[in-house]
Amino acid sequence: MTYEQILILVFAIAGVLVANFFWSRFRHAFIVTEGAAGLLYHEGRLGGNLESGRHIRWGRNFRLVLIETRKTLLQVPGQEVLSADNVGVKLSVVLTLQIVDPAKSVQAADNYAAHIYSATQAAVRTAVSGVTMNALLSQRVAIGAQLRDLIVPQAESVGVQVHAVEVRDVMLPGELRKAFSEVLKAKQEGQAALERARGESAALRNLANAARLIESQPALATLRFLQMLEASDAGRTVVMNDLSSLLPTLGTRAPRSPAPETGET
Repeated sequence: MTYEQILILVFAIAGVLVANFFWSRFRHAFIVTEGAAGLLYHEGRLGGNLESGRHIRWGRNFRLVLIETRKTLLQVPGQEVLSADNVGVKLSVVLTLQIVDPAKSVQAADNYAAHIYSATQAAVRTAVSGVTMNALLSQRVAIGAQLRDLIVPQAESVGVQVHAVEVRDVMLPGELRKAFSEVLKAKQEGQAALERARGESAALRNLANAARLIESQPALATLRFLQMLEASDAGRTVVMNDLSSLLPTLGTRAPRSPAPETGET
């Protein structure tokens, strides 16, 4: 191998090493998974949002932050609040959230979840203080919609969309819970007694109608008696002392005229 060939080989190896150095130091491949968004920072400044997929950037001092953009649940456990009729209750709420502006969710607040959590607690106090206990127990859906209207502006300020707000649990004090149980039991017992009274009234009306029909049509009693005999067991013997109350009057027969007397002559 000549001197020129050795020199060319050395320069080629040096070129490969230099190219590999720049390739490893200045070429960056970023992968953003499905269901997330990437915030690309260059030298501490936000350079843009990256969609899901593989992205190539040249330079130095890049940093990628992945933000989850799928729907998530935020549970706000029970906090004690006063209703409009001064009854202390604990109300737990579940929110369905989704980040729609990843950059705002990071820049507008240090922790968007804590921001929405605090806004939800304030909204619960506002909503519950304006309704009575009975309305709170019977109108959970309406109260959830009211809570959502109160939370949405705070959530949008940090780039989050509120899909739904659900009132999960309403916890009452022990004495009040016992009182509500007794009231519910009394209502159920009263409803059962009312249904029994209605059934007895209907049965009495049916008996009265049947009595009027038998009184106007005595033959119905005989037919009903015969149906009972037919439906009874074949081996049963029925002994009746007096059938006059069951058999209808057949009618009074005309008396026979007496035979003419024969006179003696």
